[in-house]
Amino acid sequence: MLRLPGASPRTPGHLISAGDLSREEAVLILDTAEEMARVADRPIKKLPTLRGRTVVNLFFEDSTRTRISFEAAAKRLSADVINFSAKGSSVSKGESLKDTALTLEAMGADAVVIRHPASGAPYRLATSGWIEGAVVNAGDGTHEHPTQALLDAFTLRRRLVGADAGLGRDLEGRRVTIVGDVLHSRVARSNVLLLHTLGARVTLVAPPTLVPIGVEHWPCEVSYDLDRVLPASDAVMMLRVQRERMNAAFFPTEREYARRYGLDGDRMRRMPGTSVVMHPGPMNRGMEITAEVADSDRCTAVEQVANGVSIRMAVLYLLLGGNEPAVTTSRTEARTEETK
Repeated sequence: MLRLPGASPRTPGHLISAGDLSREEAVLILDTAEEMARVADRPIKKLPTLRGRTVVNLFFEDSTRTRISFEAAAKRLSADVINFSAKGSSVSKGESLKDTALTLEAMGADAVVIRHPASGAPYRLATSGWIEGAVVNAGDGTHEHPTQALLDAFTLRRRLVGADAGLGRDLEGRRVTIVGDVLHSRVARSNVLLLHTLGARVTLVAPPTLVPIGVEHWPCEVSYDLDRVLPASDAVMMLRVQRERMNAAFFPTEREYARRYGLDGDRMRRMPGTSVVMHPGPMNRGMEITAEVADSDRCTAVEQVANGVSIRMAVLYLLLGGNEPAVTTSRTEARTEETK
């Protein structure tokens, strides 16, 4: 459902699913994020692009990284930000998503970034007619998390291709292995869809009990043997075991899971020398990943957090920024902006 950029405030684009993006749109977002990343090197890390626009972070689930990342992205684009948490709000008193949306519309929200425990809630918000602003999915149930997939792809392209060399390029031919709790992971689903669009070959590795029904229709391969796929992987993405979503015994013990599907130093050394280790965070150290791997130079977890701000700046800019240049290139204009 994404149109880039939004034609006007009354006919916005939305980002609901990574599968909605074409290759051209995905590469455009990655290239725009590369421009946004350069802002971080300025003395004043701010652009005037979205001045006067209002972005609402509508979070019905607890989150630290994603909410702060979207807030930082909007503020660096000079947007006004409203943070809405379901806890302690009218939602806890029984207010519906519709009534919450109508309230935000009355406040003049230009974009709503929504995280919701129910799969499909962002799509409902975008298609209901309750609000006229853009809708960005920040994670819905076990469905998707498209901006996480975009920041992962951005990190991969920077590490495997290079920041400047990667401009205009996709991930054609790269081999990415996603390991762990695929069943409960919206990050895995979005990454499979986006990486396939960008030309990468994706392999899922997990215990049979943590592989979702219908995975044979996903554009990826499935393996139950981590050691077999490691030597051919350009990147290995470790997923957090989501205990809070588990209502049954999906594996015998944590020790057994770590032995079969955890990434330790020995396994990392079997990977190609140029390959990287990724993790969307937060990590369960000692379970899906050891401290040795998490703290190594090959692990991109901290980079992914930083790149998340650049990606979310790019998404908000492309949805709301119109046709203005993403980053001021004139030195005079840059100095003027930095003195404001």
